Amino acid sequence: MEIARNLNLLDLLQKKSFFLFGPRATGKSTLIRQQLQTGVTVIDLLDSRVYLKLLDSPHELEAIISADRDKIVVIDEIQRIPELLNEVHRLIENRKLTFLLTGSSARKLRRGYANLLAGRVWEARLFPFIYLEIADDFNLDRFLRYGGLPAVYLSDYPEEELNAYVNTYLKEEIMAEGLIRKLPPFSRFLKTMALSNTEIINFTKLANDCQVPPSTVTEYVALLEDTLVGFLIQPWKESKKRKAISTAKFYFFDPGITHMLSGTRVLDRNSNIFGKSFEQFIAMEIRAYLSYRRKRDELRFWRSRHGHEVDFLIGLETAVEVKASQKITDRDFKGLKILAEENVFKNYIVVSQDELNTRKNNFQALHWRKFLHELWHDSFTENT
Repeated sequence: MEIARNLNLLDLLQKKSFFLFGPRATGKSTLIRQQLQTGVTVIDLLDSRVYLKLLDSPHELEAIISADRDKIVVIDEIQRIPELLNEVHRLIENRKLTFLLTGSSARKLRRGYANLLAGRVWEARLFPFIYLEIADDFNLDRFLRYGGLPAVYLSDYPEEELNAYVNTYLKEEIMAEGLIRKLPPFSRFLKTMALSNTEIINFTKLANDCQVPPSTVTEYVALLEDTLVGFLIQPWKESKKRKAISTAKFYFFDPGITHMLSGTRVLDRNSNIFGKSFEQFIAMEIRAYLSYRRKRDELRFWRSRHGHEVDFLIGLETAVEVKASQKITDRDFKGLKILAEENVFKNYIVVSQDELNTRKNNFQALHWRKFLHELWHDSFTENT
């Protein structure tokens, strides 16, 4: 079963060459097969014959590419041979080819190569399934428990798929690439981070829990970012009336991965873990929306030194507080009302499971389905 994805590769490639980054198993290869069927040369660096040939002789790239009628060239897993970017640079300039360069890690490319393509190649991201892509078959409890990786969400054995993913990629492949020196401390770190998912990073506490120096924790967090396994949401620090904190929050890219790492077996709707997973789900949707729609708005959060908090800020337009409860009360608007004193944002929204959608001036309570419908129809952002 193939699901139509929200990201349109042909639309992107009509404008520019692109890096397409996404964690492993988000469906990059499937998307290419779905959308780029003719007039395209695909070079798969997971093919050992192609990989060894180009690793030894990057200049052979031009000979592999088909005749001039194929103006789009896909190089899958480009980070395996960063030296190819020199040839890509040359072929963009001399043959006016358009490249789609896919990868699951930006780490190697950031070590002195990607700058060669500055201005010539833009960047796009592919994420796990979003709600709109699987709306007809969407089950919130299943998504929050097992996540949105295509192979997992569509599987009859999602827990087995997650277990294989965590043990073959998050641990073994990262170890094999020499990105970490010892697996046991990194494994402890992954579990500790999973238990701290959606929370503000406390490097000292993490270091103590993982029994490693704080500098190692900093390196591990950067590694999760570079391999696209996790992402940071930075704080909004421009509030005038109440001083804001300056430390970021961390999220894994998928709730199923989070639960597999933390050891969650059952996701109780009344548990704190369910609430964190629901928040993670909304974060994933907003992040994917901003990326797929090519919006320049930043996704941030706000927390004052005294503990007042709003979960997500979309640019300077919309403040979003996420509540997993099925009944919203005035108390749930407290953080939004305090933030409104700054007179910066235009929309103040509580997203929850409450079926009753209400509005009073700039304050709204929206069921999560209604919120996502409005979000993907650009109701909360300007046309940027």
